[in-house]
Amino acid sequence: MSGADPARAALDAAVIAWTREAPWTRDEPRFGDLALALFAFQFEHCAPYRRFCEARGRTPAGVRRWQDVPAVPTGAFKELALTSFPRERAAHEFRTSGTSLPQRGALLLDTLDVYEASLRSSFQRGVLPDLAQGARIRFHVLAPSTREAADSSLSHMFDAVMASRAAPGSSHWITGGALDVPRALRELAGAERGGAPVAVCGTSFAFVHLLEELDRQRLRFALPHSARVMETGGFKGRSRSVPRDELYAWIADRLAVPPARIANQYGMTELGSQFYDSVLGEPAAPRRKLAPPWTRVRILDPIGGGEVAPGEVGRIAVLDLANTGSVCALETADLGRTAGDGFEVIGRDAGAEERGCSIGADALLAEARP
Repeated sequence: MSGADPARAALDAAVIAWTREAPWTRDEPRFGDLALALFAFQFEHCAPYRRFCEARGRTPAGVRRWQDVPAVPTGAFKELALTSFPRERAAHEFRTSGTSLPQRGALLLDTLDVYEASLRSSFQRGVLPDLAQGARIRFHVLAPSTREAADSSLSHMFDAVMASRAAPGSSHWITGGALDVPRALRELAGAERGGAPVAVCGTSFAFVHLLEELDRQRLRFALPHSARVMETGGFKGRSRSVPRDELYAWIADRLAVPPARIANQYGMTELGSQFYDSVLGEPAAPRRKLAPPWTRVRILDPIGGGEVAPGEVGRIAVLDLANTGSVCALETADLGRTAGDGFEVIGRDAGAEERGCSIGADALLAEARP
């Protein structure tokens, strides 16, 4: 756990304890108390954030609700080291990928304890809800490992989950910056024959490159009924877009995994938590993103800054208690709307820069293709 500061250690411990509780429980008083305590800590220890809050007339002395904690635009991570610990204690650095600008955003961490506790709990709920805690499954990952992409939060997430949940035969299908087609075809055939649970995970456009190869070779595989797909990163590549419904139909056609077994993940480098579609855990309910109970998602008016009416489109803002080492309240450039007890992601705000692991994967694999 992080550093010597007892206040920070207590916050980390409280969040980690929450991530380990099952079932997930939404607790408003608990969330509000932790959010205000974390805001006070970050206001004191992160000078750029303190200046940002003071310019808006928001200080711990006056903020009484978590909704009033000032949210930092994610673009600020390109310009500032937003840490609530001494910069020299940074032990891990994750960087945004695939942006249209030369400067990449960075999340600096002095510990991975909270980060990994959050990601493991959310992955279990979003991707492995039908498996017991600790049960292993074969993973095939359409993303590089951390050995090749040490600053990728997505690669770290996959490797962290695989370290505790991967069955023998799990693998990465992107190595050396390219799709390992022979391995992918061999292991898809093995998964088809074996019938054991398998999870195929990766960025949306890494799936596009795999599916294009299957089309080219006129190949189809019938993965077992227990198979599931997790995709992330959006549906727009560097030079094209593939609508979600089209991608899911394509996966169903070539891998025999129906849309009801395909879960999208919404996340970003600057956040410590991720959000998954509900389909695998709640197959009879409408598809929506579910927020872990140690997070809150609000949909804001891009001009006025207030919350929009339920169902209306606005900018997605997140307060994430797992962001103990940076700043907990972020305003994204993504558009969304509430959907029951969850939310939907609509796309990017007009004029926002292109970014994301899916765009990065599309560019990388396009360059590697013969």
